[in-house]
Amino acid sequence: MKNPFFFGYGSLVNQSTHTYTNAHRAHVTGWRRTWRFTPHHPVSLLTAIRCDESSIDGLIAEVPGADWAALDERESGYNRHVTDAVRHPLAFTPEIAIYAVPEQEPFDADEGPGILLSYLDVVVQGYLREFGEEGVADFFATTDGWDIPILNDRLAPKYPRAQELSPSETALVDAYVAKVNAGN
Repeated sequence: MKNPFFFGYGSLVNQSTHTYTNAHRAHVTGWRRTWRFTPHHPVSLLTAIRCDESSIDGLIAEVPGADWAALDERESGYNRHVTDAVRHPLAFTPEIAIYAVPEQEPFDADEGPGILLSYLDVVVQGYLREFGEEGVADFFATTDGWDIPILNDRLAPKYPRAQELSPSETALVDAYVAKVNAGN
């Protein structure tokens, strides 16, 4: 039996944040990203929500030994959902799961905490590396919830897997944040 795979649509797209192997670009239909507040985390989380009219790019990667424990720990606050709506280049059809914050969790952009810029930097860097500038534009276009504050923690990153960005990567993130009027 082949190992299962996960579909990453946020920081898991940035391969510098993990050691999962057999990673490939992929595309899932019936899902869209949004920022969601959950009382279990001090910042808003990027999550996937079911949306028949949407689709998002991301990365699939193999779960070593079919042992979900480490990935479940990394993705605490999320539930795993098996989906068969993923296009990928594999010659076989693995079981693929996508993580999502439970729908019953409340989300109120006016009361929820903000988005860590160090986290957003990691996500955008991953999309830039995997999908180019067009992928970055698509990430912003297929993500909702930009009306919550962006918490600029670049000088002292709070995101545990923060990455160093080049000046051009930083400028790209800043330009898209301004374009979607994030936090305003």
